[in-house]
Amino acid sequence: MTAQETHNNVEKALDEIRPFLISDGGNIKLLSIEDAIVKVQLEGACTGCSVNQMTLKNGVEATIKKYAPEIQEVINVA
Repeated sequence: MTAQETHNNVEKALDEIRPFLISDGGNIKLLSIEDAIVKVQLEGACTGCSVNQMTLKNGVEATIKKYAPEIQEVINVA
């Protein structure tokens, strides 16, 4: 899979997740994809949310891996 295809698949995954985050007053932004690691930035209410790490791993990372199985990890960059 090309870097562009991976990027497109990660964006599709984020598009699936975004409505849930927005409904809770937050959002997510893709910063970069390097060496199978996706760097994102949680925004709005998500930045101070006590469960944001769980959301990141169980929701965001799982969804991204569904679309782009080559991704190994998702990291939130504050």
